[in-house]
Amino acid sequence: MENLIENKTLFSIEQWEQKANDKIDQKRKALVYCENQFGLPDGKTAAALVRHSELYSIVGIIDSSLTGKDAGEELGEGKSGIPIFADLNDALENLSYTPDCYIYGKAPLETFIPIKERLLILEAMMKGMDIISGLHEFFTQDLELSHIAALNGVQIKDIRKPPPLKDLHLFTGQIAQVNVPVIAVLGTDCACGKMTTAVELNKTLNNIGIKSVLVATGQTSLIQGAKYGVSTDALVSQFMVGEVENSVVQAFKNESPDIILVEGQSAISHPAFLSSIGILKGSMPDGVILQHPPARRFRCDFPTLGMPTPESEIKLIETISKTKVIAITLSHEGLNEQEILETIEDYELHLRLPTTDVLNSGCKKLVQALSDQFPTLRNKIKPENLTIFSTHLGHNLNYLEGIDEIINA
Repeated sequence: MENLIENKTLFSIEQWEQKANDKIDQKRKALVYCENQFGLPDGKTAAALVRHSELYSIVGIIDSSLTGKDAGEELGEGKSGIPIFADLNDALENLSYTPDCYIYGKAPLETFIPIKERLLILEAMMKGMDIISGLHEFFTQDLELSHIAALNGVQIKDIRKPPPLKDLHLFTGQIAQVNVPVIAVLGTDCACGKMTTAVELNKTLNNIGIKSVLVATGQTSLIQGAKYGVSTDALVSQFMVGEVENSVVQAFKNESPDIILVEGQSAISHPAFLSSIGILKGSMPDGVILQHPPARRFRCDFPTLGMPTPESEIKLIETISKTKVIAITLSHEGLNEQEILETIEDYELHLRLPTTDVLNSGCKKLVQALSDQFPTLRNKIKPENLTIFSTHLGHNLNYLEGIDEIINA
């Protein structure tokens, strides 16, 4: 490692301050590392950043198996203008600048990354890029990585790192003070689109005049720029419920929203993870939107565990809480357009719940469901903003047929 840091000197306080000031009030350009996983479940962080980011302008994805392709097209969502590069050197050769950040865009089940990927992070820091990580392995606690960061004047952000113990919250019951609808977007498995649905619904609600705030519960939505929330799976379990409650309460007090959306994690029924239980208890939602991947037969990263049905997950959610599932949203992985349509029709017939695929059809049905369940939201809708529904490409664009009645009710 000696040759990597030769002739380097530590940044002065003035240099650190100048570096920070140079980056204020602008989206930071970022490369996202997602080798061999882009478009797959463990590449969900990279995919989410391609779709939406409030903090970063994504200028490229690193995945040598997809070199030269467009990231948006690889996700089946149309051209995004975000290229996929073979490696960091390929990216820097094709870009006219060095990006500000190198984001680790995978969400592996394993605790530690391979040595090869660690060396790539060192390389990115040597190129002058800040490191953004959502892993359980905290780079800021790694002496070598921290030393190289200091020598190169770059910063490391461990998004998943929990607050100090002194700053953690126990459950207090203050959630009862929240007098606007709280909607949890839960699911039947990990990496099935819960966060994507929550983000898209949050954007849609705000676009039509309903002030919505999204409370994050995972590292990806925090990297995207969610203002409220915490990575629940990195918390000491005693504080999980209280931290979720506190995030919802703070969002309510500080933002005065019309509605609060809470991102779900994993699934209530999942035998390996606890976060969904803490989210359900801490947010005490007034309604649940359930995300489900119909074509998935086994749980993500657990090939011996079969998937639950939407019916069984709904029964479990409604048994252990006082809330109700008000809509179903689908992940279209492994389904063609006709199969998506047939699944939607089947679920609506048998589950008697509005069902949609947000990425293909937008959030029209969800807005309808929320307006039906919470009539106070109807008067918040701005008629002039409803054109977003007619411009969204997808089937079933006429679902919200009662929109005039909703506005005038």
